[in-house]
Amino acid sequence: MRKHLRTTTLAATALLAALSLTACNADDITDNGKKAGESAPAASEGNTAAPKTGQDTEGAAKGASEGSSEGAAKGSSEGNSSGTSNSSAGNASAKGGGNGGGSTSKTPVTCTGANTKVTVTQVSRPINHLLLTATNTGTAPCFAYYAPGLRFDNAQAAFPVLESSKPQAVVTLAPGQSGYAAIGLAGEPDGQEQHKSNHLTVYFTGRANQGSVGSPAELTLPAGTTWADNGFVTYWQADMADALTY
Repeated sequence: MRKHLRTTTLAATALLAALSLTACNADDITDNGKKAGESAPAASEGNTAAPKTGQDTEGAAKGASEGSSEGAAKGSSEGNSSGTSNSSAGNASAKGGGNGGGSTSKTPVTCTGANTKVTVTQVSRPINHLLLTATNTGTAPCFAYYAPGLRFDNAQAAFPVLESSKPQAVVTLAPGQSGYAAIGLAGEPDGQEQHKSNHLTVYFTGRANQGSVGSPAELTLPAGTTWADNGFVTYWQADMADALTY
C-alpha cells in the first residue's frame, strides 16, 4: 500500500513536471512569436528605407542627366558660337582679302581721241554756241589739259582760246566721266565775216602745252554752222554749266 502510494506520488510529480515543461515551452513559443511580430516593423522600416535609397539614386541620376544635358547644351552652344564666329571671321577675312587684292589704281594718262569719245551739240543758250563733250572711254583716268585745239574744215589757223576760262586745276576724267568746252562761234565786235563749215577736228593738248598729242577727234558739225574769226573755245571744264557761262 505504501509502495503504491509512493509510486503514485512519483507519477504525479512527473506529470506536474511534464506539464510545467510544456507550459515553459508554450511561453517560449509565445515570446518568440512576440519577438517575430516585433521584428516586422524592423523589416518594414528596412523596406521604407529602400524607396528612400531609390529616390536618392533617382535624384543622383536626374542630377547627372541634367548636368550632362546642361554640359552638352553648353558645349554645343559654345561650339556653334565658336564655329559661327570662326566662320564669320573667315568670311570677313576672305572678303577683306578679295577687296584688298582686287582694288588696283591705274596711273592717269593724257586724254586723246584714242581714249575719249567727243561729241558736238548745238545749244539754245547762250546763242551762237556749240558744246563739246569729251567722255573717258578708257580704263584709266585721263587729264584734259588746257583747251581743245579746233580746226574748222581746212582753215589755216587754229581757233582762238579764251584764256579767261582757265580753271583752277587740270580737269581729270575718271573712266566714264565727261569734261566740257564751249565754242563761241562769233565774238565781239559783231559784223565779222562768217564762214560756213561742215566738219570739225578736235586736237588734244599735252602737259607741256606744246602742240597736240595723240590722235584727234573728227566730228560732223550741226547743219548750217557758221563761225567768225573772232570766235573762241574755252578751256576744258569739269562742269557743263561752267563751260556755258562764257
